[in-house]
Amino acid sequence: MNALLTDLYQLTMAAGYWQAGKCGEVAAFELFVRRLPANRNFLVAAGLEQAVDYLLNLRFEPEEIGFLRSLPQFANVEAGFFDYLREFRFTGDLFAAAEGTPLFAGEPILLVRAPLIEAQIPETYLLAQVGFQTLVATKAARIVEASGGRAVVEFGTRRAHTPQAGVFAGRAAFIGGCAGTSNVLTGMKFGIPVFGTSAHAWVQSFPSETEAFRRLQALLGPATTYLIDTYNTLDGARRAVALGRPFWGVRLDYGNLMELSRAVRSILDEGGFHDAKIMATGDLNEYKILELVAGGAPIDVFGVGTELATSSDAPSHGAVYKLVQLETGGEKRYTAKYSEDKSTLPGAKQIFRFPDRDLLACSWECHMGAEALLRPVIIGGQLVAPLPGATEAREHARAAIGRLPRKLKSLFEVEPPWPVGRSVALEQLSAEVRRNEMEVAR
Repeated sequence: MNALLTDLYQLTMAAGYWQAGKCGEVAAFELFVRRLPANRNFLVAAGLEQAVDYLLNLRFEPEEIGFLRSLPQFANVEAGFFDYLREFRFTGDLFAAAEGTPLFAGEPILLVRAPLIEAQIPETYLLAQVGFQTLVATKAARIVEASGGRAVVEFGTRRAHTPQAGVFAGRAAFIGGCAGTSNVLTGMKFGIPVFGTSAHAWVQSFPSETEAFRRLQALLGPATTYLIDTYNTLDGARRAVALGRPFWGVRLDYGNLMELSRAVRSILDEGGFHDAKIMATGDLNEYKILELVAGGAPIDVFGVGTELATSSDAPSHGAVYKLVQLETGGEKRYTAKYSEDKSTLPGAKQIFRFPDRDLLACSWECHMGAEALLRPVIIGGQLVAPLPGATEAREHARAAIGRLPRKLKSLFEVEPPWPVGRSVALEQLSAEVRRNEMEVAR
């Protein structure tokens, strides 16, 4: 794991902590989202598997340490810090909500509790990885909800911000409810179904559309999906029917999908291909899909690319990673911010989910009749148990989202939102910390 895949200040702070003798202090950091993005009524947690892999394999290689030593920012850093980095391992704890869990503003997606330097360095990577996958999983859940039970396939790697982002977008989209992805590496790494058809270039490379279809059918057999709108969509559908079986279906990539899907469905049915499927692609999002479904378009599968892999209408959600407590010599000091619009709550916390509300509470509390959402994942630098795979996370998401009130699955913001309250103990702790900070400020 490349330890330099981070912001410089994580490492300069680490050096400062080391020189200040703070290695023995145990910190707790929480990763959460202050406010939900526009038109989001919940988030779908994702990215935990990659967070765990990062923490368990975080190492500083000799060339990385050499690079740090060459930077002017480290000119005054004692040699002992670089010796510390050579032996660096994550020895702390990680508590997290299961991937696929719906969460709300202010609720920790994960909690890191570890020696201060070990807890500080992962901030950048965890925010990027968990934040991105949570965005895409949430977007996927919206699109799947709009599809009304029709399958949705993630097709976005070519429009993702990097090829690597495309791999994780496919994974997150699957957790959010998609049937699969076009990304082959995602399929191999995470056991996710892969889907694909052919491009317009395939059709254009042959002297006729019929020849292109014939060659594709010979190659793919029952899995054949014809892209029928390179030239004339309805003629393409007729040529597919004329070739006969086997083929899975046809794909529409542009034009008036409502009208074209109805016309193509008629051609397929008249040819005796009642079981042939129609897939639609072409800059789709949840709103376009909702309109097609509401209008009765006979589309069986939606392929969604750019809007899904980039979560284009909400490409960020302001996830933060904040220090909430520090323990030195067995004594805990609780930390919080009280600045306007950027306030935080002190102390490590737990989320208790009741059938009709959530309760944010101190980590040591217990509340009967509720499910505690943050579970131990890593303790003392060791994985507690094997993590569920992407398929299990997808099933968990399906069930957990299914238990939410219908109104929260709207594509628009709803009022009132899901209630998230605070326990009496948490309110008292927050008030005490604020009072103490005001006394110190005097």
